[in-house]
Amino acid sequence: MVRKSTVSVAALAALTGTFGSTAAYGQVEEIVVTATKRVQTTQDAPVTVTALGSAQLEDLRISNFTDYLQQLPNVTAQGRGPGQQLITVRGLGSSAFPVYLSGANGKTPNVALYLDEQPVTMPGRNLDVYATDLERIEVLPGPQGTLFGASSQAGTVRLITKKPVMNQWQAGFSATVSTTKDGEMSNKQEAYINAPVVEDKLAFRLALFNDSQGGYIDNVAGTKTLDPSVNPRFNPGRTGFQAGADLSDVEFLEASNTEYVEDDFNDALYRGLRLSGKWFITDQWDLEVVHMRQNLDADGVFDYDPAVGDLDVQRFSSDELNEKWHNTAWTLTGRLNFLEVVYTGGYLDRNVDQVVDYTGYANVGPYIPYYICDLAVTYPDAGVDPSGTCQAPNLGAQNLQDITKNTHELRFNTPDEYRLKATFGVFYDDLKLKDRGNFQYFGSQFVLDKEGRRGFAQNAPLPGATTIDPNPRDPGVAFFNDITRTEEQIAVFGEATFEVVPGLWDVTFGARWFDIDVSLVGSSNFAFGNLAGDGGDSDSGNNLDETLAGFRPAEEKDVIFKAGTTFTPTEDLLFFFTWSQGFRPGGLNRGCAPGSTTNTVPCAFETDELTNYELGWKIDLFDRNVRFNGAAFFMKWDNIQASVFAPEVVGSNLTFNDNAADAEIWGLEGDLTWAVTTGLTVSSAFTYLNTELTDLAETGSIAIAPVGSELSTAPDFQGNIRARYTWFMGDYQLHAQTQVNYSSSAFSDIVLAERRKMDDYATWNLSAGIRKDRWRAELFAQNLTDTRAELFISTQDDIPRIFTNRPRTWGLRVGYDF
Repeated sequence: MVRKSTVSVAALAALTGTFGSTAAYGQVEEIVVTATKRVQTTQDAPVTVTALGSAQLEDLRISNFTDYLQQLPNVTAQGRGPGQQLITVRGLGSSAFPVYLSGANGKTPNVALYLDEQPVTMPGRNLDVYATDLERIEVLPGPQGTLFGASSQAGTVRLITKKPVMNQWQAGFSATVSTTKDGEMSNKQEAYINAPVVEDKLAFRLALFNDSQGGYIDNVAGTKTLDPSVNPRFNPGRTGFQAGADLSDVEFLEASNTEYVEDDFNDALYRGLRLSGKWFITDQWDLEVVHMRQNLDADGVFDYDPAVGDLDVQRFSSDELNEKWHNTAWTLTGRLNFLEVVYTGGYLDRNVDQVVDYTGYANVGPYIPYYICDLAVTYPDAGVDPSGTCQAPNLGAQNLQDITKNTHELRFNTPDEYRLKATFGVFYDDLKLKDRGNFQYFGSQFVLDKEGRRGFAQNAPLPGATTIDPNPRDPGVAFFNDITRTEEQIAVFGEATFEVVPGLWDVTFGARWFDIDVSLVGSSNFAFGNLAGDGGDSDSGNNLDETLAGFRPAEEKDVIFKAGTTFTPTEDLLFFFTWSQGFRPGGLNRGCAPGSTTNTVPCAFETDELTNYELGWKIDLFDRNVRFNGAAFFMKWDNIQASVFAPEVVGSNLTFNDNAADAEIWGLEGDLTWAVTTGLTVSSAFTYLNTELTDLAETGSIAIAPVGSELSTAPDFQGNIRARYTWFMGDYQLHAQTQVNYSSSAFSDIVLAERRKMDDYATWNLSAGIRKDRWRAELFAQNLTDTRAELFISTQDDIPRIFTNRPRTWGLRVGYDF
């Protein structure tokens, strides 16, 4: 392939893809990426890749997950706030999952997240990596399975950190303060230092961050009483409320949230550091080691209830998230004869402690009377109406997750100058997730036994089940999960490109063989007993060791392929066609009942598969003052995994997964960058999608939107446009920037019970700044129109709530580079 230009270190700070920067001579600069696991400029890489370079990350003040996803029009998210996001690329969204329930039996994401060379993808919650001191963010849309493996079905997002620089002392800091309309003040501090230790041999880099984000959602006063007419899942004959019963002798106690009322209660605090070292062992071998630690503390909720008010909710117990993780990764690079050798590994340890208000469950829980009602119960055939007391329905849940992930990859690259270029290797991944969920019913500290005596509910793991905590739970924990999930994967992969006509025509072939084992052990337990005459029952529940004995481990073995061709008629034109496959592994369900004629939940659900046909182009025009990159694609998605809470199917209050449908996606995406003058750059990016469900599964265990419906989080159109002008006034460099983002309407889920329409929206940001020598300062305004963007509508708390962007915010940022 023709080399378009020599890439300098300075070019790493530039951007192609969604945005561009202006070179001194008015051309659009290029950025180096490793999207093919080789070092290439974006214009040389024969794949679709969107990048945000370090300069643009700073220009756009990108800090966390929500920030950078909003800058990429082909990327959306099913979001609940900090630490609670699921990525969607090219409209390949199916169904959401309660993040505080999704660790043990949640679907594996279909978009892979990488931190440098290490995959940090895991079930349920994506890792919300704070974006400090990054070299770039790369987004590779479409299946990337041959090189990046499981979960790279819809695409791959890669966060590339800045590495130590030899023989240079560098340091800098930035500080930001901002205020949000009708919300709290926020402040942020970031700093870095690059320290050479041994000339040409050893250097270290340290990055620090502390970001305190003020709240803007109010928890307003309210009351709630259990109302049987609201809960459509009460089952006459199994609860104390039979159809047509006279409830006049039942006392329903009221829950009040007075002690939890608070303005701007959704605060978030990111704190952490990253320390990296680089050692040139010899002229041909070097070692990089990166250690990162991050704490995330968040209070309140980050989605509001429009039925209560604008940016208002009513919560009746605590909402708190504390997440701590540390990650150590290493990369050894060298040469064996003509082969480049790269061994990279990593160890991630993540701990999540989340407490959530679960009061909304009173609207849908099939066993609510068992949990919180002390009743004299008679069933319909007795002809006597119930009497007694139903406690206040202020419910709470605590989720504890301990996750470890250990990955290793050994790969080899042939030289770039060879006519046949190959990348091949082996990969290993070992994940263990310990998940404990305690669902508390605060008004239900006591039960009546069969003799009518009051006592405390004792809820212990089922006999014979593998447990994390073998002890009985505290009184009031009427249901709990104690489940361990393991995933072990080994893969062999390779990709080869042959120059059929050097500098003009290439062909590429790739494949990946994988073997994935998924295991689920433990128990889900009920402690019934508030109904007089039933008594406490600590043996009721689901013993996964026994139920899934014939399905453990769930093993997947297969091979996926990729083929493509590249045509480069001139050094400024590149066209490519790619056919590729992607996959997301299946898994196991709690709550299944092998042999049951009424419980249709499968114990195991299968891998879903994606086939992609893509025609792409990369074009530089007018002496590289204009760049237009894009792709047209068609994707076929088979056996789509979906999730649903469906007690009428499971026979219990467990969420489960199944293969629910097939779909087709047509799309067009592109980005245009124009270096108008030496100081002015205009950039625009867009994605157009046409998504459609084409077939529904015959089992019908999950009620899905009808054939012809759109997929979830798949707007027909998303786009943005940004203009940045830089000029000099004496010794001062000034800049002004404006940006507009737009998204058309979309749906939140493909599951009918959870499906909500999210309205279209547009947002507008402005900034202006000044720089002199090493100092810089900037004023900025985000969401000037104070738009309530409906980024996601969640029904996961049984009350629909809208996750939105931050209201209008003004701020000042200052910085200094030593």
